[in-house]
Amino acid sequence: MSLLSHRDDRLKCLERITTQTALVLETNNLRGGNDALEALGSLKRLIARLAQQSVSPQSLAQWVVTHDGLDLQARQALCTLAGRALDFVEIDALTGYYDAKNVGFDGVDQARCKYVVFADADCIPCAQWLEQLLVPFAQSDAPVAVAGRTSYAPSITGSALTAIDFMYFPSPLRNGATRNFYANNAAFRCDTFEQYRYEPLNGVYRAHCQVMGLRLQAAGVAVAYAPGAHTEHRLPDSHGEVVKLRWLRGGDSVDLTPYLVRAYMPGWLQWLGRSGPIGPLCVMVGRLGYSLRALNHQDLPPLRGVRRLGATAIVIGMSLLDTAGALVRGLGISAGRASALHSEALSYHRNLD
Repeated sequence: MSLLSHRDDRLKCLERITTQTALVLETNNLRGGNDALEALGSLKRLIARLAQQSVSPQSLAQWVVTHDGLDLQARQALCTLAGRALDFVEIDALTGYYDAKNVGFDGVDQARCKYVVFADADCIPCAQWLEQLLVPFAQSDAPVAVAGRTSYAPSITGSALTAIDFMYFPSPLRNGATRNFYANNAAFRCDTFEQYRYEPLNGVYRAHCQVMGLRLQAAGVAVAYAPGAHTEHRLPDSHGEVVKLRWLRGGDSVDLTPYLVRAYMPGWLQWLGRSGPIGPLCVMVGRLGYSLRALNHQDLPPLRGVRRLGATAIVIGMSLLDTAGALVRGLGISAGRASALHSEALSYHRNLD
């Protein structure tokens, strides 16, 4: 078979997959702030950007949007902007980020949809994002799950925080697979997500996808890594909220530690999973090492000289702040977490154009 014929067959397969795919767009990170019109404006800007994808979202079988109470006029305006019907699933203030993913998936018509793509309203996808996320499903040895690449903006701060928050680790289960993924940029066969959907983790901010990744790995389910499916995650709108984000992520390491210990530590070290702040401190030290090595190895413009030193300083400083959050939570103190898990979310409205 010629290369041209093979390419045509793959394109036809991609077109078929697209018409069997649902997009679930979660809007929890637009809760922050007090202006409903600001949140609606952010959502409109994202939908306009999605219309510029190399694979048009209009060809998708279904598009589900979770929301906190958009009125009829707002929903109609969004449908007009998208150029297609949208299915809206309303959630309440107590529905957390990962619960919203599950609820959005429950709105998918699995009689029409074989695949589901998850995206966040505070992320800016590249023009080939949707295509690159679905292409692996068109392969002869198609995976059942695909992770795209998420990063912050390619600034000194963004590169440093990407090295902390969005590292990917190769999986032994399959060539080109990753051990972990992030919920703002992933696709699954519907039957796979139905089986392994996000588990409730009370008091946890953003570690559910890491836990699901460990469960998939333990079950022998490989997650293909598609670095070309890139989306840029926004930072919170204020410096104070950035600090709060670090505190929350640090605290999450306490809840994640038992899963990591169970997955990777030998039997004689299993006690670290129930060691109070000791296990999370070991996790944070190990993560700092990985983060420093990840700088300039995450498909972002390389940092040289003073810029590299600045990014290194930020990685160390933010890691220390994360570690403080981990130590406090490891001592059984949950200060500053409850409000951020639900109604008083961080704000992500700036720079969404």
